[in-house]
Amino acid sequence: MDGIKQNEEQNDARKPVSEHITDLVAAAAGALAETAVKSVAKRVRKAAAKKAPEPVKKAVRSTSKPKGPKQTAKKARKKIVKRAKKSMTKKASQMKAGSKAQKSKSRR
Repeated sequence: MDGIKQNEEQNDARKPVSEHITDLVAAAAGALAETAVKSVAKRVRKAAAKKAPEPVKKAVRSTSKPKGPKQTAKKARKKIVKRAKKSMTKKASQMKAGSKAQKSKSRR
């Protein structure tokens, strides 16, 4: 395996500088072309979205809405129960503190 790698490295070293530069420029051009294609595709999508008729836009919006209002209702119920428990414990602790204060006043 090492022999194969060494042979490839030796071949790379024997290449003329112009071929190395060509490879480097080709790689850079590939990356540049890729970003250019992405940006053009993005612009095309935006233009198509603007020119689409309103009924089509409505259909897209309605189908892309997340499904599952039942889950949000469950979460809402859990939240309400949590708040209720929290407020009950808070009230209980306040009442407890208040009764202790009253006892200490009555003892004086």
